[in-house]
Amino acid sequence: MTLMGFDTFRDADRAVEQALGANRLTRAVPLEAYRRGDQYFVIADVPGADPADVDVSVERNVVTITVQRRPTFRPDDTVLIDERPRGEFVRQLYLGDGLDNSKLTADFGNGVLTLSVPVDESSKPRRVDISSTPRSNNERITNDETPSGGQPEGTTKGNV
Repeated sequence: MTLMGFDTFRDADRAVEQALGANRLTRAVPLEAYRRGDQYFVIADVPGADPADVDVSVERNVVTITVQRRPTFRPDDTVLIDERPRGEFVRQLYLGDGLDNSKLTADFGNGVLTLSVPVDESSKPRRVDISSTPRSNNERITNDETPSGGQPEGTTKGNV
C-alpha cells in the first residue's frame, strides 16, 4: 500500500513550518466552558495525547492545563505524511473568587479532558432571615432617641 499526499499548497506550508520550527511551537488547547447548576465544567480536546502526558495544576486561582503530544512514529521509520500537530499545548484559566478550586476534579477519556469546579458555598445565593421587634404603630423614633440595636446618637433618622 502506498500513501501519497496531493495537496501541494499544504505541502509547501508544512515545509516552511518545519523549516522555521513553527510546527513544534506551544499551542493553545481548545476549550468549551459552561455552568450547570452549582458546577462549572471545562472541556478540553486533546486528541492523540496519552493520559500520562496530560497535566492539570492549580496555583491560587489559576488552572494550567499542559499537554505533550508526541509522534507515533519512531526515528527510524520512513515518514510519508506528517500533518498532525505535536509538541506542547498549554492553556491557563483564571478562576473567580466564587469558585472552590480545592474541590476541582479532572477526568480524561477518549481524548477529552473534563474539569469540574464547584461554586464555593459562601458564594451561593442564600436567604437571609429578618428579625423584627414588635412596635406600636404610633411609636416614632426621634433624633435624640436610640432604640435598642439602632444607630448611635447624633445620626439622622426618619419616621418608622
